Amino acid sequence: MTAVLLVLHPKRPEAAALAAIARAWWEERGHEVVTWDDGLAAVPNVDFAISLGGDGTMLRTVQLGLPTGIPVLGVNLGRMGYLAEVEPANLVPALARIVSGDYLVEERMVLEVDVRAVGQPALRLLALNEAIVEKTAPGHTIRVAVAIGGRPFLTYVADGLLACTPTGSTAYNLSARGPVVSPLLRAIILTPVAPHLVFDRSLVLEPDEEVEMTLLNGHPAAAVIDGSRVVPLNTGDTVSCRGAAERARLVTFGDVDFHSVLRSRFGLTDR
Repeated sequence: MTAVLLVLHPKRPEAAALAAIARAWWEERGHEVVTWDDGLAAVPNVDFAISLGGDGTMLRTVQLGLPTGIPVLGVNLGRMGYLAEVEPANLVPALARIVSGDYLVEERMVLEVDVRAVGQPALRLLALNEAIVEKTAPGHTIRVAVAIGGRPFLTYVADGLLACTPTGSTAYNLSARGPVVSPLLRAIILTPVAPHLVFDRSLVLEPDEEVEMTLLNGHPAAAVIDGSRVVPLNTGDTVSCRGAAERARLVTFGDVDFHSVLRSRFGLTDR
C-alpha cells in the first residue's frame, strides 16, 4: 500500500476539485491518502506528496518533504509553473505512471540558511529557491556587508540582496536580472536587487562557499525565505547561506526538460 500526501492551494476551487479526483483514484486502488492541514503537528509518514497549485504551493510541499526526503509531484495550477511536472489534464495518467514505477526522482540543491539575531540562538531554515535580505521601509535602501568563505567581500547598498539556488534562478533572481542557471547544477547565485553602486553583477559561487550577509546600521530589513518565512532583522543581524545536506526530490517523467519549459514560459522563438 502506498501512502500519499496531498497539499493544495487553499483558495483555488480547481485545486480542491483535482484533490478530490486524486483522492478517489488512489483510494479505489487501496492506497492511503492524507490531505495536509496546517493544524497537523507533523508531516505524516507517506511515500509521495502531490502539490496542487502554483510554484508557491510547490515550495510549501517541498519544505514539508525535505526532512524525510519525500518525493514531490507538482501539478501546475499557477501562471509560471517552473517547478511543476504535469498540467491538470494529465493528473490521472501521471498517477498511473507513478503506480507502475514509470517515473524518475530528480534531486535539487537546497540552501541551508542560518538567521542569527544579536543575542539570540541561530534559526536554521531550508530554502529550495532563495534567501533574501530586503528593505521593509519604502523609499530607502539598506546596507549589507557580505563575506564569502569567511572573508569580507563588499558592502552592498541596495533594495535587497538575494542568495539563490539554481532552481531559484528563475524566481526573484530572474526579476532582478540575475542569470538563469540549470537546476541540476549545485551553486549559490548572489544577486543584488536595485543596487546603488557601480558593481551590480551577480556572483555564481560553489555551494560550499558560505555567503554571510550582515545588516549594517540604517533602515529596517527582513530575511525572507522562499517567499513565505519572514524574519525581521536589526542592525548586526546576519543571514548565512550554504549548500544543505538535504535534497529536494522532485518526481519527473522525462517528457519535458528545463530548457523547453523556459522557452515555453517566455514564448521564445527563433528569428
